[in-house]
Amino acid sequence: MPASAESAPALFGVYALTPDDNLLPRLTALVESALAGGVRWVQYRNKLAPTDLRRVEAAALLKVCNAHGAKLIINDDVWLAVEIGAHGAHVGRDDLPGGSLKTAREALGPNRILGVSCYADLARAEVAVEAGADYIAFGSLFPSVSKPQATRASLDVIREAKRRFPVPVVGIGGITTGNARQVLEAGADMIAVLSDLFDAMDIRKQAEKFNQLFKEHRS
Repeated sequence: MPASAESAPALFGVYALTPDDNLLPRLTALVESALAGGVRWVQYRNKLAPTDLRRVEAAALLKVCNAHGAKLIINDDVWLAVEIGAHGAHVGRDDLPGGSLKTAREALGPNRILGVSCYADLARAEVAVEAGADYIAFGSLFPSVSKPQATRASLDVIREAKRRFPVPVVGIGGITTGNARQVLEAGADMIAVLSDLFDAMDIRKQAEKFNQLFKEHRS
């Protein structure tokens, strides 16, 4: 079953996706800047690092997130999330070899977050929700610098997912401060950002800009 209402914080706001960076001090500094700007959800993803380095980086970022009252989600690796005590894991289509979403849900237990990439596939979203996903993510909504070949999803998919499913909906892919308002208006509860946040000259101020968009949307 999904994370309990008592243990799970509100899945809402800016969802920072870390860049591939094998230099831990630099990666930590980047994330700390985002957290200083109000980010409270971080997804650790480093597809280029060896397993040992991923473990070290993830554990270090967990300490940083805990110090700021933020939550760390591990991309791709449910078992790493469990091992270091992260707040959850996010899985895509190919991240559970020999397993299933139900396996991931059971491994994480009732108090950790399970997020699932659904691309533009509402049928996959239905399976994910039935398996106990805490949120479902759709995209790429716009051309993505980090994943230029990613499957594209329209904002209509966000609208339909919000209408059909009882869990928070995340928009991902090419989201910037210039187009994020469109995603929020379509119904997204969270916006996942990487390049437009971590490539900014001032990451803290950029995080504040994203957070301001959420405040304006709610007002």
